[in-house]
Amino acid sequence: MATKDPESVYEISIEDAKGDSLELSQYKDKVLLIVNVASKCGMTNSNYTELNELYSKYKEKGLEILAFPCNQFGDEEPGTNDQITDFVCTRFKSEFPIFNKIEVNGENESPLYKFLKKGKWGIFGDDIQWNFAKFLVDKKGQAVERYYPTTSPLTLEHDIYKLLNIS
Repeated sequence: MATKDPESVYEISIEDAKGDSLELSQYKDKVLLIVNVASKCGMTNSNYTELNELYSKYKEKGLEILAFPCNQFGDEEPGTNDQITDFVCTRFKSEFPIFNKIEVNGENESPLYKFLKKGKWGIFGDDIQWNFAKFLVDKKGQAVERYYPTTSPLTLEHDIYKLLNIS
């Protein structure tokens, strides 16, 4: 019997950086910014710096940033999960969670990315182009926006603000 496709990110299980299974339902009623990250990318410094800025500004208001290391683009995330976590926490002092290394395209694509790219309307179906592609997920667990890798995280602030319903 075929498994049913998830209807929201909350129905998906992932693994944390230690390899332990985690239910995304723990982020229910939060706005999620989901990013495929890499330590050796030309966009690493600016993205982590700006993601940290967004997280410190909006985490108390309901934003969670979920970072998924990926080594599918230019071998820019070759390290182990421990090395990646150490790099991000030491160099950038990031407080948002870093998860298990995943694939975002192809045969071994993470179920999370399969769901995100499908999107509610099927318009997000194309492959992830590079590191630091970003998805904004609303409080109902639906991917509502997709941003190119070159999009500065700070330019998403207006969309985040709207989804958090800050008055």
